[in-house]
Amino acid sequence: MSHEGVGLRAVMRSAAFLTAGVLAVPALAACSADDEAGRPVAVQDIAPASRDAIADGGTLRWAVDAVPETLNAFQADADATTSRVAGAVLPSMYRLDANGRPQINPAYLESAKVVGTSPKQVVLYKLNQQAVWSDGREIGAADFAAQWRALSGKDSSYWTARNAGYDRIEKIERGKNDLEVRVTFSRPYADWKALFSPLYPKDVMGTADSFNDGARRKLTVSAGPFAVKTVDRKAGTVRLTRNARWWGRPGKLDEIDLVAVARDKRAEALADGELDLAEIDPAEAERVTLAGRHKDGGPLQGASATGESEPSAEKSGKGTSGTSKKKSEDGDSEEDGKNPADEESTRHEKSEKSDKSDKEEGAKHDKTEKSEKSEKSEKTEKSEKSGTKSGHDDSDEGDGDEKTDKPEKSAHKKSDKSDKSEDGDRSEDGGSGTKGSGAGAKAGSSASALSEFVIRKSLEPAYTQLALNGSEGPLADERVRRAVARALDRKELARVVLRPLGLPAEPVGSHLALAGQAAYADNSGALGEQDAAEARALLADAGWVPGGPVTEQKKTEKAAGSKGKKEDSGDDDRPGGTYDLGDDDKPAGVGREPAQDPKDHAHKQEQQGGARPGVLADDQAARHLDGRQYAGHGGLPGAYAPKGTAAPAGAASNLLAKDGKALTLRFVVPSGAGSESLRLVADRIARMLQRIGVRADITKVPDESYFKDHIASGQYDLALYSWPASAFPATDARPIYAKPVPAADGSLSVEQNYTRVGTDQVDQLFDQALSTLNEDEERSLVRKADARIWAAAGSIPLYQRPQLTAARIGLANTGAFGFQTPVYEDMGFLKKGAKPSASPSKSR
Repeated sequence: MSHEGVGLRAVMRSAAFLTAGVLAVPALAACSADDEAGRPVAVQDIAPASRDAIADGGTLRWAVDAVPETLNAFQADADATTSRVAGAVLPSMYRLDANGRPQINPAYLESAKVVGTSPKQVVLYKLNQQAVWSDGREIGAADFAAQWRALSGKDSSYWTARNAGYDRIEKIERGKNDLEVRVTFSRPYADWKALFSPLYPKDVMGTADSFNDGARRKLTVSAGPFAVKTVDRKAGTVRLTRNARWWGRPGKLDEIDLVAVARDKRAEALADGELDLAEIDPAEAERVTLAGRHKDGGPLQGASATGESEPSAEKSGKGTSGTSKKKSEDGDSEEDGKNPADEESTRHEKSEKSDKSDKEEGAKHDKTEKSEKSEKSEKTEKSEKSGTKSGHDDSDEGDGDEKTDKPEKSAHKKSDKSDKSEDGDRSEDGGSGTKGSGAGAKAGSSASALSEFVIRKSLEPAYTQLALNGSEGPLADERVRRAVARALDRKELARVVLRPLGLPAEPVGSHLALAGQAAYADNSGALGEQDAAEARALLADAGWVPGGPVTEQKKTEKAAGSKGKKEDSGDDDRPGGTYDLGDDDKPAGVGREPAQDPKDHAHKQEQQGGARPGVLADDQAARHLDGRQYAGHGGLPGAYAPKGTAAPAGAASNLLAKDGKALTLRFVVPSGAGSESLRLVADRIARMLQRIGVRADITKVPDESYFKDHIASGQYDLALYSWPASAFPATDARPIYAKPVPAADGSLSVEQNYTRVGTDQVDQLFDQALSTLNEDEERSLVRKADARIWAAAGSIPLYQRPQLTAARIGLANTGAFGFQTPVYEDMGFLKKGAKPSASPSKSR
């Protein structure tokens, strides 16, 4: 989902939050009484430490999803790793603070401000006089001009992802001296701070050939604290080394190695000593947490090293600093202090009884997921339940009250790839396993290795939403969309995902910003709170009535949007909340004509200027999803019934119908192992809809086709996916909510508006916000646009996504960054005996 430096046009700005930003964390600015933006729901968790406390040298091995196809962040195939590299090696005029708001980057800029508005907008940049490229040349107007020409959209020979903002520039010229750059705009541009971040040298941007091919596999000239040394696609690594010409505070680390490791392999890589830092899924995070403490009352309440665990004497030492390999007991015992997210989550939690209920529900949900596996797996589960027969202890790691979760066991099995015995997987804590079991020894070794890590957690600058396809069918009627939205308990949906992780569970109140950002305001009131009675009234007004005659329809195997491919419609293992109500077992959309012309311009979004940079690309659905494995959270009691089970009493009669057709919506979800949380949320939503007489027919589809073949092509009624939040919503969010329009060839141009719901009023508000130079007015216009988006009910924001990062004990100034972009030169390993600084100020 991820997220790199501010203004990364090809990898969404908010994505910038994973790896680019300010470290010297100032206290969050106080909010005035009338400031609706508030503060971030959760603060970053990076074990902040002063530079004096950090050892010089060492290599940080940091997990990434893949070696990037290109190092040019403005190309269509740039990804989150592209942005991470750019954040470490290239200039960025602005970067994001703890509230997700852009601030001047003093390493490159002394000042930047609008110095003229009539007849044209003029921005004057005054550069840091020490700022130079690694070849010794000063950063100056020539670099700004070259980037503008490449990204202006006037020359089609440049293969750019988009030109938003650059297309409004009229000219760029040198100011009074080489350190001044004057940018004149042809049209007012409110988001001018989004430009030139990152800034590439004119050597890359100067010609179409150099732009298209010069920075795909190498970047010979840079101007950050680090420089690109090698890109080894075979080994799956990108190596960054200190930039000898860097004029700022020198990097503490000698090198940063970005190592491509799949998410489901990261816990294993951590245990094997191959990584120092990795964003991981909740199941793996719980393994790390349990390994690093003696006893715990609940999952994922932090792995604070304060007196909880001592790392083993044998460290892998691969790539880590010499000092970090010999950390003292004092340094280890108080390394991370108290997790700020944990402190904050306390205020958002309810009673222990409710927590226990969530865990029990989670166990039921996980059980249902397990039942979908092969017959062999089912037999294995049965044998595992009879632990006394196999001679293995069923107890969890150091947890006297809870049994080991099945997903937890699955995660252990993945890491123990040399062991084929399924029985042995249960002996991770060195319990009463069979004597001489290699699995038990390996599991114990893995747990010991994982105890050298802690979990740092926050919330990503991205949110998960429920998308309602308004192109045709029942949801083409705004009243039906509003009814669906009014049936949702968004607080419950946020709680079921975030609360088991010890994170604040608050529903998101805006499509265009997150709490703390300047444009944020909770505009959900434009739609209304959950109200089942009002939802039923809206449906009745639209002609959907209970107990109406339903015409019998034949089942079909053809899945909408897949052109004959058979998808898992859930008939054999239907997820909780989807019952066989009445005779109409045909999901809405099955067998109907595609929602849009095969030439739908959704696939041309990069050329349309709508490719929200890095916003989770279509062909990389994993970045679009909240598709991660969550252990220990709720499933609704009784939500899961085997095929053939009768629907609850009165369920069939409660189903609404119109013109002989039941009100059935096809709810598409990904089927992958890492998408349990999405399926859990879908189950909850399905039951909420059932209460108002709407049937949600959940259909599981392969992860690889989920976005491209279903979401982008419009072959769904309901779906769950995520968008990053932007510091510049007037620019970045417009393509997502723009009203679809017919293209010249007769197809429908939707840009990135995959719900196909839009209005002229929303478009006008975005245009006005983009053209005003009054920041207060821009903020007001963006909030008005958001309120209208809520009212149209094309998409319903649910919750901010969790961010869980495993960090080696002793690693400072890095972890779960939240909004704030990191400072690479300050990352490193603590000196012997050193401790992190006090935790950053608390979130609200």
